[in-house]
Amino acid sequence: MRKTTFLVIIISFLLSFINGCSSEEEVGVAYISIDEDSGYRSTFKELNLGKVYDFEFKLMQADKSWVTIWVEGYRNGEKIKPIHLTNLSYGLSPNKVDDGHLGFGIINPQNKNPLFFLYAPGVNLQPHQIENDILDSKMAGTWNYAIGDEETKLELGKTRILGAYRQVEKSYKSSYDFDDPDAVKQMIKEDKTVLLLKIKVEEKE
Repeated sequence: MRKTTFLVIIISFLLSFINGCSSEEEVGVAYISIDEDSGYRSTFKELNLGKVYDFEFKLMQADKSWVTIWVEGYRNGEKIKPIHLTNLSYGLSPNKVDDGHLGFGIINPQNKNPLFFLYAPGVNLQPHQIENDILDSKMAGTWNYAIGDEETKLELGKTRILGAYRQVEKSYKSSYDFDDPDAVKQMIKEDKTVLLLKIKVEEKE
């Protein structure tokens, strides 16, 4: 009887431990999704300011996380220096969980000197000029999201592409698999100019 009771206690403990580990694995460090009904996008469109790509972002352990979002540029298959054309870093929030809007905007993308800006919950990088002629003022641009319509879980320490702003000389290939590094390289090679929006969440005590 004592052996049976002991075994039940041990099994219960192991099951609780396994369930606890599974729960931790299931809960991501952060979640992000496309905001299809974004007021930011509507305002930019109505005022003809340019382009803004808006996401809903939720950081689950904001009090011990550090978030970096940045834009990389490529022209004619080559990196545009500096590789981080613009970046925004923040973290160690007083809140355990932070959520809100996160995104990337281009003001006057058809002008010679467009302005770029980044923003995240509670922080933003003011519109600023990057470099002359990063974008071709005579070319239209298109945006491809790198995540689907469903909420996407971000992994700790892993860089994730959120989307790409592209200018091409001929016709656009409608989509690429952004989870495939070779497909991303092919896009960079084929397009005239590519701007990649990326995010990374790291742990910081």
